[in-house]
Amino acid sequence: RYMAMAVGGLILTLTAFAWLRRWRGDTTSGVLWPTLTLIWVCVQGAFGALTVTMKLFPLIVTLHLMGGLILLGLLTLQVQRHRWLAEHVQPIRLQPLLYGATLVGFALLTLQILLGGWVSTNYAVLACNTFPKCQNSWWPQMDFTQGFTLWRHLGMNASGEPLTFESLTAIHYVHRLAAYAVLAYLGVLAWQLRRVTACSSAAHGLLAVLLLQLVTGLSNVVLDWPLLAAVLHTGGAAALLVILVALLSGARVSRTVLN
Repeated sequence: RYMAMAVGGLILTLTAFAWLRRWRGDTTSGVLWPTLTLIWVCVQGAFGALTVTMKLFPLIVTLHLMGGLILLGLLTLQVQRHRWLAEHVQPIRLQPLLYGATLVGFALLTLQILLGGWVSTNYAVLACNTFPKCQNSWWPQMDFTQGFTLWRHLGMNASGEPLTFESLTAIHYVHRLAAYAVLAYLGVLAWQLRRVTACSSAAHGLLAVLLLQLVTGLSNVVLDWPLLAAVLHTGGAAALLVILVALLSGARVSRTVLN
């Protein structure tokens, strides 16, 4: 909570300086992104309050997590913009197919983070404690209806009755199955991005963090959800988001790739 107040104070200061520079006639000083970031951090504060008052309501906690990652993305955009202005960085030219593939990768990552947040906020990590099977089955008993009912209290279904174990299994296993697809897609995307010289560092970073996500995700399952692995897994998701946001914000569509 104290850290959140510090972040909010820094964002308020950032926005004030942006508007002050604009008032002094600095046309290179953008105010849109700092202002949006300030508005969004206020929204985050409201979600933080609801997280407490609604007693860890799963949907609110998941949205609070996503709001934090959106805030991280907004700050990443501003860092990139200042770097372009200070270093006169030229946009990265990507072929339309590769640019579109990167956008798809970002969308898949966002969906996977939402699924991961739903696993965490419902405490469904230990519903499957074996790998690659879940409960020694390739397709365990699952209740998707209860598991993915959004408006319900923690540990309860929509009728106010205790959530079944099959519901938790469904939440966990959907996240795991989606992870296979997202890991494969982003891995291939990173391999293709390596061919563009300006994207080489981002591609190698993407591959490294994907490996981290694989290791920490497995550790959460087979080691009974150790705290360090759980924190690193969340941090890895944030790092993937930062890499893709930074890449997309600096990329432009081109018919030819300029290395």
